[in-house]
Amino acid sequence: MTATRTTLTPEQDLRLRLLNTLLTTPHRKLEEIHPVHAEMVKADPLFFVRLAAWYCDRGDVRDHKEMFVVTLVLSEFPGHRDVGLALLRQFPPYQVARVYDFIHGRKRTRKVRPQAAEGTKRRRPRNAGTTDAPAAASEAASSEKGAGDFTLTTESFGLFVNPPRSLRTEIVRYLREREADADWFDGSVMIARKSLKRLYALNHVKPGERAQRVLFDEEPPPGSRLHALRVLAKAATPAEQAQAIIDNAIPYRVAATVVKQMTPTILLALIERMSPQELINNIASLSKRGAMENPDLKASIEQKLEQAKTADRVSAFKAGKAVESAGAMISADVKAKLDSVADTQVKAKGRINRPTALLIDKSGSMSLAIELGKRIGAMISTVCARELYVYAFDTIAYPIQRAGDDLASWERALLGITAGGGTSCGAAVEVMRLKGQYVEQIILVTDEGENAAPLFAPTLLKYRETVKADPAVCVVRVPNSSSGIESACRSAGITVDVFQFGGDYYALPNLIPLLSKPSKLELLMEILEYPLPERKSGEQARTVFVY
Repeated sequence: MTATRTTLTPEQDLRLRLLNTLLTTPHRKLEEIHPVHAEMVKADPLFFVRLAAWYCDRGDVRDHKEMFVVTLVLSEFPGHRDVGLALLRQFPPYQVARVYDFIHGRKRTRKVRPQAAEGTKRRRPRNAGTTDAPAAASEAASSEKGAGDFTLTTESFGLFVNPPRSLRTEIVRYLREREADADWFDGSVMIARKSLKRLYALNHVKPGERAQRVLFDEEPPPGSRLHALRVLAKAATPAEQAQAIIDNAIPYRVAATVVKQMTPTILLALIERMSPQELINNIASLSKRGAMENPDLKASIEQKLEQAKTADRVSAFKAGKAVESAGAMISADVKAKLDSVADTQVKAKGRINRPTALLIDKSGSMSLAIELGKRIGAMISTVCARELYVYAFDTIAYPIQRAGDDLASWERALLGITAGGGTSCGAAVEVMRLKGQYVEQIILVTDEGENAAPLFAPTLLKYRETVKADPAVCVVRVPNSSSGIESACRSAGITVDVFQFGGDYYALPNLIPLLSKPSKLELLMEILEYPLPERKSGEQARTVFVY
């Protein structure tokens, strides 16, 4: 039976363009994603606000969550500001500070050692301090001034506009809410002291008496968690230190700065109070401290990893990164548990219920495409409920047979697949046509620089006629690509979605919601129906503008 397709309108293309940008990870360079968000909020304000609420709950990239809030807070569309401020209230202090800094604009001055002669060892640059200075222009500017052996470099970033009064009001409420809960406030200070001090200072907020003592006078009251941190530093025995950690929920990265010797007793106390994500983030450090060599500590780590499978706010690919960082320091069974955490968290993002083909470009200079295809394959194979056909191609297609769905199985399956040869993106489609392999979705990892027959677009038209299928096409474009496949498909009347991969594998899980829906239209409908958060004022909550 021939599948039917809904032609996307230009407006829908703009929405999908914004969805595509969510695959990028700017690494705190918010200026890189601001233009697309600013364009979208003007072009389709109703969709943008729903997408913001949907992504803040479902997405993984913190930079995009911050930019959604920045854009909504500055938007003049009715109701946007309330939603943006409601989302801001959910952020930890460092993200609230980043949102404010980007709107307000900020200048940083740092020392940079001049480039040394070849063969000379260079010291790592150190920060010389940070200053705030609003300016009229939003572009980054830098000025240099000699300072002995260093160069003082000033970098500016942000929009350099006056923050709305409502933003300051919400930040005051945010700070007062934390001040009202001493334990919550102390925990925030432990991990984000500088960010909290900036929020008080930039918004001219007078801290409460206790907050003043804790944050600015550095005289935490007896019995507080911060006072307990001082007690921990002075504790004479590991048992006393462990008890202080347990009683006051002192985070691992804070305790590591004051505890001189990490004994098994102290490590066990720290592991027990870690969140699953915190454990994953610090598993390499724990390994270096000998945690994996102690049976009790290892058992506690494995138990926490089991909890990570179903825990909220656990990043799927950070588990994989933890395996790479720890390397040989972790055993095969712990590595398997980390892989299982990643697989389970990926599956939680959705199931792919359509027969799918993954086509990986292995032509000349496509080593990145092979690595990217391997990681996409390992990710989507765990969530594919239907057939998954995988081919690597240059001018001919190589079927990929794997023994499992984990990354190691994909690495073995792609052993011997190296970059080289011409580029015929239609080669694998032609093989599928001849074999009668029915798919409803094609994921093509390539730079779109095809230069040999069979070409992708005309071969796909033949495939549709022969197999009686009309597969959706998703091009995952590697950096420095052309747009040849996209242009050829559009000229042939083939609907194609293009996702620009920016080099960061952490963003790949964002593909799952886009691939797991029967159609992009259904995904857009889900976003448009997503509930909006309410902005709270003290104990009262008022309903935001209803669209």
